[in-house]
Amino acid sequence: MNITVELREILLRDRPQSLYDISSKGTVPVLQLIDENIIDESLDIMFWALKQGEQFWYNDNIEDQNQLISNNDNEFKHWLDKYKYHVRHPDQSVEYYRSKCSETLIELELRLKNNRYFVGELCCLVDTALFPFIRQFANVNRDWFSEQYPNLENWLESWIESTLFNSIMNKYEQWKPKDKPLIIDFT
Repeated sequence: MNITVELREILLRDRPQSLYDISSKGTVPVLQLIDENIIDESLDIMFWALKQGEQFWYNDNIEDQNQLISNNDNEFKHWLDKYKYHVRHPDQSVEYYRSKCSETLIELELRLKNNRYFVGELCCLVDTALFPFIRQFANVNRDWFSEQYPNLENWLESWIESTLFNSIMNKYEQWKPKDKPLIIDFT
């Protein structure tokens, strides 16, 4: 797979009007295609990318992958935001929010007891879809996470150390409207 994009790195605290011009939600990521179609949901962007050539990530265990992604998007992310920003949500303790997140993490920990990835021995869409959220959770208290979820810790570390992850985690300067286009090739 080879995808070429113009990358515009933005800061959420300093969102340019051009972001709102293509997506009124003002969230990231947003993908504007050559035909002017807009994809402004992360999972939809992932599905678009898969269609460009890496479809094997979504060939097996589709119902299982969908269920895990749905739980992540509809349950885990809700509690993760409260856990990460517990100071903004004083109606419950940080431990309460962590325990709500743990309802999902316990299942994922068990899945990794006998498998390298969430639905087997091969990396799938669900692994890449859940990775950023598990990483965010772990980074709140990495020592606690590592002790409680050793299988998830090993899974997470393998992602963080992977060539794939490191190839896309370059730091870029914040985009300004007058900047020359920054063209990136993903192979």
